[in-house]
Amino acid sequence: MRAERVALISGANRGIGSEIAKFLDSEGWCLSLGMRQPVLPGWADPGRVKLFAYDAADPESETAWVADALASYGRIDAIVANAGIMIPKTVIEADEDEFEMTMAVNVKAPRRLAKAAWPPLAASGCGRVIILGSLSGKRVKSAGAGLYSISKFAAVALAHGIRHAGWDLGIRATAVCPGFVATDMARGLTSRADEQMTDPRDLARIIAMLLDLPNEASVAEFTINCQLEESY
Repeated sequence: MRAERVALISGANRGIGSEIAKFLDSEGWCLSLGMRQPVLPGWADPGRVKLFAYDAADPESETAWVADALASYGRIDAIVANAGIMIPKTVIEADEDEFEMTMAVNVKAPRRLAKAAWPPLAASGCGRVIILGSLSGKRVKSAGAGLYSISKFAAVALAHGIRHAGWDLGIRATAVCPGFVATDMARGLTSRADEQMTDPRDLARIIAMLLDLPNEASVAEFTINCQLEESY
């Protein structure tokens, strides 16, 4: 069994997930990267970075992914549920299929991943769960963000529920809630220049810090913003 800590990261092929993976690799983590189309990053050592063809919309995918990671490493110390979708529609415009898909990817898939990884996370004694929420899970900023906000409010609640369920097992969960991050998703929603948005590399450093905190320094929510708002 490897002594290094092992993390599973969903949506690791680009954007926030890619930067989290790169930073954790630099910190000495072994990684299993969940990607819809697995491609080994140029920085990755194949001895310490494994790939899995992960589809957040497939209800069987999480169980298979966890089994694959355990076969490779023998342990799981953290999961980072980063995969997500954003359909820019109001709660009235969205049809039933769009609502179901948004909830399936942003809420149901992270819950299944935590459930599948629960035994090895508990065995770690200091298992960590990061749920990528959003400031859209703390307030509804616009009508067009309404559908996305519903799912991210639920994702934040999911992190709190995991934190309560895992407390006595040494499992700690955090909802990480950024505003605009300089990724393709945000670029499609705002005219802000990249330098006016949160750098995904900074988000990766924050998540690495949260994973490193001891059980006695639990952080339930971590909000990050690139702009001044009344509350965030």
